Amino acid sequence: MLYPSRLGAFGIRPWGRWVKTLACQLGSGTRKLGAQLMKARWVADTHCFVKAFGANPKRIGAIAPSSAALGRAITCEITAHTGPVIELGVGTGVFTRALVKRGVAMQDLALVEMDPRFATCLQRDFPLAEHYNIDAARLDRQTLFAGRQAGAVVCGLPLLNMPIRQQLGILRAAFSHVRSGGACYLFTYGFRCPVDRRVLARLGLRARKMSVVVGNLPPAHVWKLNRRGGDKRA
Repeated sequence: MLYPSRLGAFGIRPWGRWVKTLACQLGSGTRKLGAQLMKARWVADTHCFVKAFGANPKRIGAIAPSSAALGRAITCEITAHTGPVIELGVGTGVFTRALVKRGVAMQDLALVEMDPRFATCLQRDFPLAEHYNIDAARLDRQTLFAGRQAGAVVCGLPLLNMPIRQQLGILRAAFSHVRSGGACYLFTYGFRCPVDRRVLARLGLRARKMSVVVGNLPPAHVWKLNRRGGDKRA
């Protein structure tokens, strides 16, 4: 035990500086490791994206993976209290990771991804989630979350590239699993809502632009779809 009269002999101030220096070095090392892990994730996501894009550019509908900034913007209203969340066109899982950071439990995620390359990576990265390697328009034939209704849908599908009939099928199937007050969040690279007005009218939905994410490549516009009149079912 060190008594006050003997502290000076051990040079408390130099030891304090040494401890502070060591802490800074450890902190710097942790930041570097974090940056390396983020870089590795970005490389892996980009590699997977490029392979999927080369196989079917029209289905992917983008020139680069969605950014973390877009992931934060499209999930900003979703929390652990939202309940189960359906994600359509999951891709590399950028939005999925944003949802988990927002507090959504992995087992409360239903990931719908048609591309087999993406689907394989998603099953590895999110093993506790429900996985559906199907056309999103057929989602109404599935029982999600043991029958519980979802609180939100996050859509990464290129709806703007799809004909009206396909848009109608996908959104009808998605909203069949959404409870009263739930919403669908999606994005587009254009200025208008990617969902045709006739589809919105047919399903009793209204669209509202939430934000513009300049930090995405290319810049993206985030939209929110709700049922009109509170809970008008399609």
